[in-house]
Amino acid sequence: MFEFLKNIMKNEESTDVTNHLNSVHRILKTDFKKDPSPQEDEIIFGCGCFWGAEKCFWKLPGVITTSVGYAGGDKKNPTYYEVCSGLTGHSEVVRVIWDKNKIDLSDLLKMFWECHDPTQKNRQGNDMGTQYRSAIYYKNENNKEIILASKEQYQKELNKNNLGLIETEIKMIDNYFYAEDYHQQYLASPGSRQYCSASPTKVKLGHFIGSNYKLKDYIWENFNWEVNKCVLRSDNNPIKVNN
Repeated sequence: MFEFLKNIMKNEESTDVTNHLNSVHRILKTDFKKDPSPQEDEIIFGCGCFWGAEKCFWKLPGVITTSVGYAGGDKKNPTYYEVCSGLTGHSEVVRVIWDKNKIDLSDLLKMFWECHDPTQKNRQGNDMGTQYRSAIYYKNENNKEIILASKEQYQKELNKNNLGLIETEIKMIDNYFYAEDYHQQYLASPGSRQYCSASPTKVKLGHFIGSNYKLKDYIWENFNWEVNKCVLRSDNNPIKVNN
């Protein structure tokens, strides 16, 4: 992916991208730079290349908005080139804001664990480097317990399938830096290269302590992890809820 982006980025400046981003979500038509309202919450996921990962989350009913960016490191307002160097400490991530009345954090955690391989360390598929590490970054301390409970349950499911230990970094953070505008909802942009590096384990997350799934089974049927690159095979529109 890095070589492919050189042509796109040739004329980009190394600036604070939050100052010039068009912040209207290409699909959801919401402001992806918004702060969550009292009935909303936010969380940040690292699942490898953020192009495909973002699409996984914007398709879920109840998700208000998504964006891609950099988090987990120390450098303020890093560029893509800097993050790819591995020297910033940041990973490629997806910021998700959701309506707590329509979708639960446990639904988002189910998507997170199932949409990539959390047993891979500092890589996802063919993309290698610390910027592709598996990560959950939370800002709300109240979410810590359910995150850890979901990890414990998913590890049990992995063990049943003779798979490895979870390498996911989980921590509370304050900073999130938006990626350059050409990365935002990339898979929905005209002429985009349909690319996703995730290599899901195909192991499903069941119920766990604190889980309160709101999404019905037919929603999850849209994500058939048995099919290679299933996210790329689907359209960009959010999944509709059956009334």
